[in-house]
Amino acid sequence: MHGRRIRLPLAASVAVVAAGAATLALRPRSGLLRAVPAKPQAYFSAAELHRIHDYVGAQRLLGLGSLAVTGAVLVAFVVRPPAVVRRTVARMGDRPLSGSAATGAAIYLTVTVAALPLAVVAQNRAREFGLSTQSWGGWTGDLAKSAAINTVFAAAGGALLVLLIRRFPRRWWLPGSVAIIGVAALFEFLTPVVLDPLFNRFTPLPKGSLRSEVLDLARRAGVHVGQVYRVDASRRTTGANAYVTGLGGTKRVVLYDNLIRDYKPAEIRSVVAHELGHVKHRDVPRGLLWLAIVAPAATFLIQQLVEARRVEPAADGRAGPAVVPVAILAIAAVAFAATVAGNVLSRRVEASADSFALRLTHDPKAFIAVERSLTTGNLIDPSPPRWLVDLFGTHPPAIERIGYALDYGRRG
Repeated sequence: MHGRRIRLPLAASVAVVAAGAATLALRPRSGLLRAVPAKPQAYFSAAELHRIHDYVGAQRLLGLGSLAVTGAVLVAFVVRPPAVVRRTVARMGDRPLSGSAATGAAIYLTVTVAALPLAVVAQNRAREFGLSTQSWGGWTGDLAKSAAINTVFAAAGGALLVLLIRRFPRRWWLPGSVAIIGVAALFEFLTPVVLDPLFNRFTPLPKGSLRSEVLDLARRAGVHVGQVYRVDASRRTTGANAYVTGLGGTKRVVLYDNLIRDYKPAEIRSVVAHELGHVKHRDVPRGLLWLAIVAPAATFLIQQLVEARRVEPAADGRAGPAVVPVAILAIAAVAFAATVAGNVLSRRVEASADSFALRLTHDPKAFIAVERSLTTGNLIDPSPPRWLVDLFGTHPPAIERIGYALDYGRRG
């Protein structure tokens, strides 16, 4: 008993150290520009800021509410699972893996349904503000496809979890961490060619001036860009974006059709240069390496949290479906904490890509114009409260990124 009381705080301490060490070791160290202090009022009109804050304020509350609903549902499944789940678990007492898959799927669907009203309100506000271009039919269809895919993954995850606990009752955290890393790498490789095409149409950037400029930027950056794709994002949103995805043979740069259509050539070059920075710095493998460092300690902590609560075993006396809600709650709590730590690295990585883009294009004015357009077009708070950035921010705030361009302009 004494050893068990010691293991949980020890596991938590090890997880914190692992996340901190991974973030410290993998953060970009050189070539970073310093953010010159700037005020949003100098780059955004009062009307623009009012519109952004009017939209963002309620959306934040909806997002936090959805997070709270998810947590409440997961806690409820641990404290008192719904009667239908208890009956299913009882009927499948001699089929622990099938029961665990059913339990994992039931938890995911319950969370989705519970958070659905908030998602509907958020989507309706996006439509009212002109950010969403998607019909309710299209939105519902995407939601149904996403729910179907995630239900399968939740069922597979529940079954795999119990399989590992039954096979390695004392050390299941070790193969569990290997599974997490392997699945993450597999998803990174397959998502661009398997999952993403289920929701959007991707077409290679056709020959022309834009493709020539992208390839010229890649040549000057000294990177192999892979393929460059145009995605039909305008079927869902008026906002613009670009991103790097994939691993190995599926690596690609993806540009929103809104970006190509609505932005000036110099601004598109600035966005592409930022994405090339991610390729140059191998930021996708960097993220997987961070996970590989953190996953063993995080999974060990999850095991200690699961073992801290006694659950009813399956008919054969080993782990069964009853452990799935406890494990999912533990996974959610640890994953949230790990994500907060990972976001520290992400913001640094994005700052490094911004610095790379400014040095590659030598065009701070275009960079600032992009930040202005992305902020107003996507209705993003250019200077959110620091606690929100620390908890949820994957990118530096827009006003900070404008500060990088100001720093580059002063040095240039």
